[in-house]
Amino acid sequence: MPRRDGTTGGGGRTLGVAAAALLLLTCACDARREPPSRRDAREEANAAPYQATVDEGLGAAVAILVDTSGSMRETAAGDSRPKYVVAREAIEAMLDATDAFVAKRPDFPIKIGIYSFSSSARMLQPIQAYNRAAIRQTLDSLPRPGGGTAIGEALREARPDLYGAGVFRKYLLVVTDGDNTSGQNPERVARDIYRKSQGAVQVYFVAFDTAPQKFAFLKEVGGDVIAAGTGEELRKALDGIYQGKILAEAPDAGEREPAKR
Repeated sequence: MPRRDGTTGGGGRTLGVAAAALLLLTCACDARREPPSRRDAREEANAAPYQATVDEGLGAAVAILVDTSGSMRETAAGDSRPKYVVAREAIEAMLDATDAFVAKRPDFPIKIGIYSFSSSARMLQPIQAYNRAAIRQTLDSLPRPGGGTAIGEALREARPDLYGAGVFRKYLLVVTDGDNTSGQNPERVARDIYRKSQGAVQVYFVAFDTAPQKFAFLKEVGGDVIAAGTGEELRKALDGIYQGKILAEAPDAGEREPAKR
């Protein structure tokens, strides 16, 4: 319809619609913009130290993280069996030492959790008091290898469970044969755990048939990495960590919360 100035009103209507749309978009962006006070509170919470969800006392909790990525199907060096089978048996043999320890120190509970990881991480057995039969059954049901290697995600999955185990000493023990290919960077996760646990969570890796240098950052966060090229070396490495470090740290008498670092 012609306007008095001789132009049509279509352009004006178009500009009006555009202006209205811009106003709505601006309002929506303002609504989504997080207030500084709320953002600061969230960042402070993310940086806060971990807190136990239950009362803690004597004992040690160990979350064992087993690589079940596709490369674990490969034959282990000096062996005719796949690496995942060799790793499973080595972990079983490592945990056998728990029986003698518990008999000697019944006042110092050992709690074990089993996790597997490939392209993602999953809990196979929650962290609970050591039970040889239950652990063997869990290890026998490890998923068949396949997929990528989500080491960082496995650390993130298991860490909170340590704070619900009810014991002071907390450990993450990882057996892997490769590079992280999925999810969070394991170095970033390990450093975050070290900072927020104030050194209370110790992280140990066994680099099975892979270069340990890629996990050298562990030495900077109170942990360690040990190389193992064969099944026999894997057994020795696991025994060295479990008996030589985790069980050996239980004092002959008394126990106190690990010092904050």
